[in-house]
Formats: sequence, C-alpha cells, structure tokens
Amino acid sequence: FFQQPNTATMGKYVQAQRKGKSPIFKAHIRTRKGAVKLRSIDYAERRGYVRGVIKDIMHDPGRGAPVAKVQFLNAYRYKRDTELMVATEGMYTGQFIYCGKKATLTIGNVLPLRGVPEGTIVCNVEAKVGDRGAFARGSGCFAVVISHDEDKGTTRLRLPSGGKKTVKSDVRAQIGVVAGGGRTDKPLLKAGRAYHKYA
Repeated sequence: FFQQPNTATMGKYVQAQRKGKSPIFKAHIRTRKGAVKLRSIDYAERRGYVRGVIKDIMHDPGRGAPVAKVQFLNAYRYKRDTELMVATEGMYTGQFIYCGKKATLTIGNVLPLRGVPEGTIVCNVEAKVGDRGAFARGSGCFAVVISHDEDKGTTRLRLPSGGKKTVKSDVRAQIGVVAGGGRTDKPLLKAGRAYHKYA
C-alpha cells in the first residue's frame, strides 16, 4: 500500500512565489482611498468638454503620488459624481479642470492625444480607448508625445522607462507631470522608515 509522503514540512518558501495569493504576505489596503482613474468616457467628453472642480488633494497609503478628488456634475440626472484622479504638479483645491475633446491645453486637463501638439508632456495615458489610464501614473512620471501619424490615426509616445509606444490617437491623457516627484532622492536612513513607508 503506497503512502503519500508528507511534503508540507520539507523545503522552503520560494521567494518569487511569496507574492501570489496566500493567507499571509498581503498588502494592507484598509486605509487606501480607492482606484485612481479618468472619467468614464461619455458623449460630452467625445464631443465637447465637462468641467470638474478639485475638492481635495489627498495622500494615498501605498502610493508615492498624491491623488485628487474631483467633482463633476452628472449630465443625465440631478447629482454630482466624484472621481479620484492622479494629481499633477501645480494642481490646487478649488481649481476647475476640463475633460474632453474641446478642453484647452492646460495642466490637469484631460484630452485626447490627437488634440495635443508634439513635444507635450502628458501623464496617466490610456493604453486603449476608454480604459481610464494606464501609462505614466507613478510619482514624478510623465510621457512625451513624439509624433502623430494622421493616416493611421496613431500617436507615438516616449514612456518614463525610455521605451517608445504607439497608441491610438483617440486615447485620453492628462496634461502635466504627476505630482510627488523626487520622492526617492531623500534617503530612508533607518529600517523603521522603510517599515512604515506604505502607511
């Protein structure tokens, strides 16, 4: 009669596998503010613009960059919508930001890349139309619009890693640099700072 050997006590944890689904080694997310995204794309953003006001700029535990709480009027029913967006350098509470095709080229505004001239610094860029932000979202990060290809309807970007990426010209991006840059310049100096880094 064959008996299964007891493998639970043998061997060690593989360090690379520790970060998977597990009862221990979990991220502490109770105090986090929520997912940081652009507005869901709608008719107003496709055709014109929507105005929002920055209500608050907050620290999000586990994220180096601050987040902005932006309030928009709902176009379809009598209520206000609150979105959490990436805070760009130069944002302040009470500032109006505009999202949409006809928004102006001002820091914090969200507009499609086809309306952004070459050489502009952008952040929180979508990878696909309507995915609400994928590239250049970390503190101090930005992407640069290199060129537009009108025939193919694509735009070439330089990402924070230095790599180049071609995306559709209809994808949206925020104008400016993500706030919280220079975070890694200050040395941690002691283990306790690293221990409490994500609080």
